[in-house]
Amino acid sequence: MFSKFSRRNFITSSAIAAVGSLALPEIVSAAATVAGVKKIGLNKDDVILFQGDSITDWGRNHNEVPPNTSSALGNAYPFAIATTLLTQYPGKSLKFYNKGVSGNKVYQLAERWDAECLALKPNVLSILVGVNDFWHKLNGAYAGTIDTYRNDYKALIDRTKQALPDVKLIIGEPFALTGVKYVNQNWYPKFNEFRLVAREVADTYHATFIPYQSIFDDALKLAPAAYWSLDGVHPTVAGSGLMARVWLETVKG
Repeated sequence: MFSKFSRRNFITSSAIAAVGSLALPEIVSAAATVAGVKKIGLNKDDVILFQGDSITDWGRNHNEVPPNTSSALGNAYPFAIATTLLTQYPGKSLKFYNKGVSGNKVYQLAERWDAECLALKPNVLSILVGVNDFWHKLNGAYAGTIDTYRNDYKALIDRTKQALPDVKLIIGEPFALTGVKYVNQNWYPKFNEFRLVAREVADTYHATFIPYQSIFDDALKLAPAAYWSLDGVHPTVAGSGLMARVWLETVKG
C-alpha cells in the first residue's frame, strides 16, 4: 500500500543528503525543491489559517479572536510566518489565524471544524496533525489505527473542499526527532506510516506538502536533535524558526 510513497520518500531523503554541506537556508531551499513543494500565491485580503495540535498551538491565547495579534498567534512557527509575510506584503491586508489545539488528533479537529475553520473562510489552510494520532496510542490513551488516521483526514478534507472549493491547502508532514526525551526506537517503523499517509492525503487533494521530517533530519547535520526539539516532538525556538522557513518556501508573491 505504501510502496509508491516509500520509494518517493527514499529518493527524496537520498537527494537531500547530498546537500549536507550547505548552510541552513540552502538546505531548506534544496529540500523544498527536491520534494517538489508546490508554491501558492497570496492575494489581497487572503485569510491564512493554521490548524493542528500543540506544535501549532504553542503559547497562543485561546480567548483572543482577532487576526494578526501576537497573543492569538502564539510563540511558534505561525507567528514567525505571519510576521514575515505581514512585513513583506503590507499592501495585501493579509489576515492570519492560529487555531491549533494541544493534544488534538484528526477527529478532534473535525469536532471543532465548523467554528474554527469553515466559519473563518480561509483562502489558505495549513494543517499539521498526526503525531498525537500515533503518540497517544503508545500510552494506551487512543485506539485509532493508521486507517483511522487516513479515513478521518480524508473525510476532513472532503468536508473542507465541499464548503470551501477554492481553498489552497498546505499539508505538513508529522515529524519526530529520535533520542530526545519522549521519542525512541519504539516509535519506529510504525510512525513512518503516519508520515506517508500525510503525503498520500496531500497528493490525493493536490495540496502543497511540506516535508518537515526530511528538513529536520538534514538540520541534524548542523546541530543535534536537542537544539531543534525540546522533547522529540515539540520544536525549540530554533525548530520553530526552521519550520517557518520551510513553510515560507511554499509562498510566492
